[in-house]
Amino acid sequence: MEPNIAEIAERIVAMRELCDITVEEMADVVGKPVEEYREYESGNRDFSFTFLYKCAERFGIDIVEIITGEGPHLSKCTLIRNGEGLPMKRRIGFEYQHLAFNFKDKLSETFVVIAPYIEEDQGAPIRVSTHEGQEFDYVLEGTLRFSHDGHEMDLGPGDSVYYDSGRPHGMYATSETGCRFIAVVMKGCQ
Repeated sequence: MEPNIAEIAERIVAMRELCDITVEEMADVVGKPVEEYREYESGNRDFSFTFLYKCAERFGIDIVEIITGEGPHLSKCTLIRNGEGLPMKRRIGFEYQHLAFNFKDKLSETFVVIAPYIEEDQGAPIRVSTHEGQEFDYVLEGTLRFSHDGHEMDLGPGDSVYYDSGRPHGMYATSETGCRFIAVVMKGCQ
């Protein structure tokens, strides 16, 4: 079941208050103006993965706790069957299946991502974001235009990219059938 935006917003407010963090500080953490940040907390804006990831990092909790309200509980091994990952629809049209949502103390967040073909994206500047750590993306199906720190490249099936996710990065599908890829987001060093 897709997590409800209003419920996620309530959990973010609760964690911010529990951690005694101001709205201004959280706006700075996620890189948004204060008024825009307030819209997220009110549930009037959908969350990007980067926004949720930065909140979880600041609160010192797993991103899954923000999304579902429950903490991961497995520590030895987790099996996620095809199509049974935790669904997340973050960012316009992108669908994420979290592949290790019930494993605690993860060193990375692992997803299968489906990026839809959006006509308006083709040839437009790529929307970028940043988050601490490193990321690895591996294309399974379709093609993807990827940007890292102002450098663009095209990726196809079997291509991969490993990068510093603290630098501006983003992507969009260039194949009309969309693109499916694995994304592994590694946390920043402490």
